[in-house]
Amino acid sequence: MEVKVIGGGLAGVEAAYALAKVGVKVKLYEMRPKRMTPAHSTGYLAEVVCSNSFGATSLSTASGLLKAEMELLDSLVLKVARKVAVPAGQALAVDREVFAREVTEALESQPGVEIIREEVRDIPQGPVIIATGPLTSPELSRAIVELTGRENLFFYDATSPIVSASSIDMDRAFVASRYGKGGSDYINCPMSEEEYMEFWKALVEAETVPLHDFEKHLFESCLPIEELARRGPQTLIFGPLKPVGLTDPKTGRRPYAVVQLRQDNLAATLYSLVGFQTRLKWGEQKRVFSMIPCLHRAEFVRYGVMHRNTYINSPAVLLRTLQFRKRPEILFAGQIVGVEGYMESAATGIMAGIFAAAMVKGRGIEPPPLTTAIGSLLHYVSHADWRNFQPMNFVFGLLPPIKRKIRSRKERRLALSRRALRELEEWKLRELARL
Repeated sequence: MEVKVIGGGLAGVEAAYALAKVGVKVKLYEMRPKRMTPAHSTGYLAEVVCSNSFGATSLSTASGLLKAEMELLDSLVLKVARKVAVPAGQALAVDREVFAREVTEALESQPGVEIIREEVRDIPQGPVIIATGPLTSPELSRAIVELTGRENLFFYDATSPIVSASSIDMDRAFVASRYGKGGSDYINCPMSEEEYMEFWKALVEAETVPLHDFEKHLFESCLPIEELARRGPQTLIFGPLKPVGLTDPKTGRRPYAVVQLRQDNLAATLYSLVGFQTRLKWGEQKRVFSMIPCLHRAEFVRYGVMHRNTYINSPAVLLRTLQFRKRPEILFAGQIVGVEGYMESAATGIMAGIFAAAMVKGRGIEPPPLTTAIGSLLHYVSHADWRNFQPMNFVFGLLPPIKRKIRSRKERRLALSRRALRELEEWKLRELARL
């Protein structure tokens, strides 16, 4: 029994470790240092190239719950991170070079793991986990295009902000689809002419993140909303904020402008701002977008970003077990499946390793329940709307709500975390015993 793992980032490392622990031989391919990426500077496995923080640790935070679940599943990344942690308040942060070196040494000493320093340009035959991250090489990207179809691979990621449903002021909003087609699919935020003009002025004057060279050619095909707005005060009214086909039931008239919010998860706890891809700085997004009347108290669970990020349209091509639908011996893990964040990437690596081990051993295994952080992430990347799929971090809004009423948001989140850890422990005892 052998599984090939392509990519030595956080996801690839976790996949290899999960496989080796249950007696499956692993060949882990990492092209660095023979071929470097624009972002990496060493040949170590699991090199973190952005922030050195892995996020909060409290169980009242989404990041804390996800880490607790990963530790329950014996995460190598978190074991090393705890060992080399640096002071960071309530967050877990690491010395990035020491962390990467320690992870590399740990995997090099793991029985059953062979680390091969060469570039993979084609998808190998047999069981394989593709965990090449957002900087997948052009050659392997072409092979993935051939596998998934060109329409299912994206090279740049322009995302809109997402807000929690509970923070939307529904007294100022109304639910409807344009021209009444499609049912009540959107939450609509009407704006008067005065409100719109104040919003437009703030938007065009807001501070943006400087462009990278690779982004400059994107704007005609994926224009940030602030770039559209700079073309004139009426541009948005004929674009993403057009009010045609919508009548505000409170006034019986068509609004001057309308911001539409689209449901972003099955539980209807998250909504994205339609057409609001942006490169405004995060603080500016909070300030300017909160000027939209029904979002004056909005809780932003994710801000909009525009950056290079190779990822597949996972809901169109992957099973919940991270297996490619048409060729189940191929699995994907990490940012390439459409998750954001270090821990989210590592968590999918753990699961890809578990699912691959079950596959090569001929033993069926169920994914973790939807009430867990990891289970909800797997469900998101395999069941989200493939027509509007965007990468995402784990947030509490992905979990089914607690049925009993809990007034405090902190206590509600702690209750969600306790339920998740209890049910993941039960899943672990039931399912992982088969490996």
